[in-house]
Amino acid sequence: MEINQIEKVLSNKNELLSATNKCRGDILKMTTLAQSGHPGGSLSAIDMLYSIYLVANIDPKNPYNPDRDRIVISNGHISPAVYSTLGNLGFFDIDEAIATFRLAGSIFEGHIERSIPGVEWTTGNLGQGLSAACGMAVAGRVKGIQYDIFVVMGDGEHQKGQISEARRFAVKYNLKNITVFIDYNKLQISGDISRVMPQNIKDEYIADGWVVLEIDGHNFDEILNAIKMSKNIDRPTMVLARTTMGKNVSFMENIADYHGKPLTEGQLDEALKELGIENNLQYYKDIRSKFVADVSKHTFYRDDLKIDIGMSKIYNTDASLDNRTAFGNAITDIVQLNEDRIAVFDCDLASSVKTDKVEKEFPKNFFQSGIQEHHTATMAGAASVNGVVSVFADFGVFGVDETYNQQRLNDINHTNLKVVTTHVGIDVGEDGRTHQCLDYVGAMRNLYGFKVIVPADPNQTDKAVRFAVKEYGNFLIAMGRSKTPVLADEDGKPFYGENYKFEYGTGDILRDGSIPLITYGAMTLYALKVRELLSGKFDIAVLVFSTPLAPDMELLKRYSGKGVVFVYEDHNRFTGLGAILSQKICAEGAKVKVVTFGADYYPYSGKPADVLKLMGLDPSTVAHKIAENLSK
Repeated sequence: MEINQIEKVLSNKNELLSATNKCRGDILKMTTLAQSGHPGGSLSAIDMLYSIYLVANIDPKNPYNPDRDRIVISNGHISPAVYSTLGNLGFFDIDEAIATFRLAGSIFEGHIERSIPGVEWTTGNLGQGLSAACGMAVAGRVKGIQYDIFVVMGDGEHQKGQISEARRFAVKYNLKNITVFIDYNKLQISGDISRVMPQNIKDEYIADGWVVLEIDGHNFDEILNAIKMSKNIDRPTMVLARTTMGKNVSFMENIADYHGKPLTEGQLDEALKELGIENNLQYYKDIRSKFVADVSKHTFYRDDLKIDIGMSKIYNTDASLDNRTAFGNAITDIVQLNEDRIAVFDCDLASSVKTDKVEKEFPKNFFQSGIQEHHTATMAGAASVNGVVSVFADFGVFGVDETYNQQRLNDINHTNLKVVTTHVGIDVGEDGRTHQCLDYVGAMRNLYGFKVIVPADPNQTDKAVRFAVKEYGNFLIAMGRSKTPVLADEDGKPFYGENYKFEYGTGDILRDGSIPLITYGAMTLYALKVRELLSGKFDIAVLVFSTPLAPDMELLKRYSGKGVVFVYEDHNRFTGLGAILSQKICAEGAKVKVVTFGADYYPYSGKPADVLKLMGLDPSTVAHKIAENLSK
């Protein structure tokens, strides 16, 4: 953003008045045509929204320039204001936006999408925009690029706790290139914000260390001068913009109903006359009637980063370590080779999730959020679509369960995020059921873009981490807490050694046989013990399916001749690998019985082996049940 540009705009405010008046007409036309949407807040935000886009360093001819300023619209329901602004500034055809708003298949959806040029982050789940802005600031800092970030937010959404997390992080890391504009119209769906949920937005920002400016959100001098002032403030800045819901349409002003209620065609005609704008709704109806959906337009820009993943570490069979240590070693190697392309995020668990080596050796790449998982998950996702690969390490119950909504939004945003969770499954043991994450596969199965890897030992962990960091897209790498023996082949050499290459969707034959026992992660060692207990009675093959969302069905077909498949996991039995295989086998019409051994209820607190025994999941009990099944 250039100060000269602000001065130029200030010198000709009549153009601003004319442009924002047209935008108001566009907002009312598109919401009336769609008979849905949020016109009230769009009218209250349009003056500051248009002003910000007008003076920001963003070029509609090159909207993805790495040096561009970023504008995040946290309250994504004001999409009519965003579309009218961007369309009238030349980012796309404004007539198409008006005519196809909220029409099935149109890119101009009800809440803004990152597939639209000029839109930096898909929003709609309120309270996440400031976290996304922090991620963009972090990415710029890692890459050594300077740009300004503006965040437009609603007042009602400040009832969300994640905003407090983001405010604190921004101050801690002095993200002074972030300026927040709050559309302070004091109304939300249920009425006055002070009645729905009292809050003191101004003092909360001040208490967290922000500089607060107060302005009239419809006065262009005050809006533009606030933007100019924020450039010279050495801290994050919040601009509290007093606005009027439904501004400039008299019968809409200060009426909460218009937060999410469009006008009738009769009301539209009345409003457009008041604004002095032609009512050409029929023109847009004709365009809308001829619309043909084109799914190819729903694409997302992405940075195709070249990541040097280095050479894998090979751990010998006499090594004593856990998978999380292997992860820590691998990610430290990768950061060293890519200091301007990797950001690592932690939530007060660095020594447990083994990112402490990165923190010590590469502090520029390490970001400590404290116990603020919601903010960190969103921040890491947003950073990953701004030129860096994000690695968010956490415990399973926090990185998957607690942040499910944030990970869902990351998935919708097509991020390049690597979620690495330790302490999953029953292997957490003594921490008890609140910390035993039993649904990490099942939860991520609901997210269409996430891939899941559950490595079996340190060597596979190392190779899986390097694979995931290099591949664009969202990955969950999940592992337990305990030390895991380095798995050996039948010759005593590391099974996942020098000749092993990790391939997503490929299973491994750890021990051959005729009856398949399929497992993954921490349960692999227990599966080997089951095989040993059944040795001489049944010919058990131990197959490792470390990518449970993409089981190797071709490999499984080679072992289905006996008509039964056994699955052994420390996951919820109804949503894990056993359930996935049951569904796939049934869909293929194969006459194969799937017998699953997994958690039927929340486990107990205690040593993992003791907990497994209490739940009937210890090797001895499982071997007995397999023998019973095969003897029928």
